[in-house]
Amino acid sequence: MSNKFYAPGGQRAARVYDLFATVAPRYDLINDLQSFGLHRRWKRRLVRLAQVKPGDRALDLCCGTGDLAFALAARGAAVVGLDFSERMLAIAEQRKAKTSGGRIPVEFLRGDAQQIPLADASFDLVTVGYGLRNLSSWETGLREMQRVAKPGARLLILDFGKPGHRLWRGLYLGYLRWLVPVLGRIFCGDAAAYAYIFESLKHYPAQQDLAARMRELGLAGVRYENLLGGVMSLHYGEKPAGAAPL
Repeated sequence: MSNKFYAPGGQRAARVYDLFATVAPRYDLINDLQSFGLHRRWKRRLVRLAQVKPGDRALDLCCGTGDLAFALAARGAAVVGLDFSERMLAIAEQRKAKTSGGRIPVEFLRGDAQQIPLADASFDLVTVGYGLRNLSSWETGLREMQRVAKPGARLLILDFGKPGHRLWRGLYLGYLRWLVPVLGRIFCGDAAAYAYIFESLKHYPAQQDLAARMRELGLAGVRYENLLGGVMSLHYGEKPAGAAPL
């Protein structure tokens, strides 16, 4: 059965936009429920790997309600959080206003991660959490990450993975296909909103394919970690010093 929030090609962005407009009010709650709170641990792991230095400029793509953006700022980075969903950004702005009176060094910006409206080589750190999979072309998004990164910058990607162990993969995909949509129905009134995760994952590369593409783009030190047996993956790479623009 097709999912109303998933469409390949040119219609992808509009469908994903509708998806996040639907889930925004309960997005953080359902993240906690469907991951049993583990998404917070995985995001902390990304921030540790990012090796933030005070004064770093960081770009968090597909920033959603701001989890990674706020965590990077807490480590001393000046952060730009970019997302194309106004409703998700509105929640991020509300969270910012409640944190230190809004003085936290995070700027939220509406834009397309496939056409980032920012200059080449302008960030020391570029991250994306649970967003690359949602782009019409994840390859284009990855190239844009490389473009806006300074030479020597760190690039990190956290997203759903595909476990290598056959039995574990079957159990995990079954959970995404049959149980997670129940949360969507209960909390968003729409099972398709979370059935989308299973559908999108079918069209997203496994861990090794993403790492291979990062190497093809000239990133150095590329590696990835399987989290919880590969149900999530965390990729890391660096833009070499002296790297020419794509």
